[in-house]
Amino acid sequence: MEKYVIEAPARPAVPVAGTDALFPVRRIWCVGRNYADHAREMGHDPNREPPFFFQKPSDAVVRNHAVLQFPAMTKDLHHEIELVVAIGKRGRNIPVEKALEHVFGYAVGLDMTRRDLQTEAKKLQRPWEMGKSFDESCPLSEIFPASRIGHPKKGAIWLKVNGQTRQNGDLNQQIWPVDEAVAYLSNYVSLEPGDLIMNGTPAGVGPCQPGDRLEGHIDGVGEVLVSYAAR
Repeated sequence: MEKYVIEAPARPAVPVAGTDALFPVRRIWCVGRNYADHAREMGHDPNREPPFFFQKPSDAVVRNHAVLQFPAMTKDLHHEIELVVAIGKRGRNIPVEKALEHVFGYAVGLDMTRRDLQTEAKKLQRPWEMGKSFDESCPLSEIFPASRIGHPKKGAIWLKVNGQTRQNGDLNQQIWPVDEAVAYLSNYVSLEPGDLIMNGTPAGVGPCQPGDRLEGHIDGVGEVLVSYAAR
C-alpha cells in the first residue's frame, strides 16, 4: 500500500442515476462559446470557428441540491447552464463516427463564472482560471447513462433563477455537437474514463446573488437544483 506524507484528498464523484454507484471525476473540460447566440451576447463572431477549451478542477464539482457559499472576490457571479458529457472509455485521436462510443452518460451542469474576474483577465490577456476554476463552481445533477437515455442531440435546455427563466435554448443549437467536440478534444489530449466535458451554454447568462435559487433542466437528461446561502 502506498504511503503519503499527508492525508490523500478525497476523489470527487457524482451519483449515477438509478443506481447506488458513483462516477469518479478525473478532469473537467469546458467548451467555450458553443452556442451562436451566446457567442453574440459575449461580443464574438458566432461562425463555426474551431472549438476551444478551458478546465475546472475536479473538486469544483458540487452534487445536486446543495446549498453553496457565495464565492469570494466577485461582484458579478454568472450562471451558465450546460450539457455535461461523462467519458467512460479511453481514447485519443477519436474519429467523429466513433466518438459516442466513448461516452458513458450525461448530466446537467452549471459553469458558474466570476464574470468580472474573467473580463479583467481577458483585457489583460491573462488566463481565465480565477474567473472559472474556483470552489463550488461546477454544480452537477446525477449522471444518466447513455444506455438508458441515449445520446441527446436536441431538446430544451433552460435555467431559472428564483423561478424566472433566464436561459432558454435547444441542444440542436450547439455549434459543435457532442460527437465532434469529443473527437476534436481527443486530438489534443487523451480522454480517460472519469473525464467530463461541459459542452457550452445558450444565451441569457446573467448575475446571481446570495439567496438565489438556481434550477436547470435539459429535456431527456435531467435537472440540477442548487441555491446560494443568504449573506
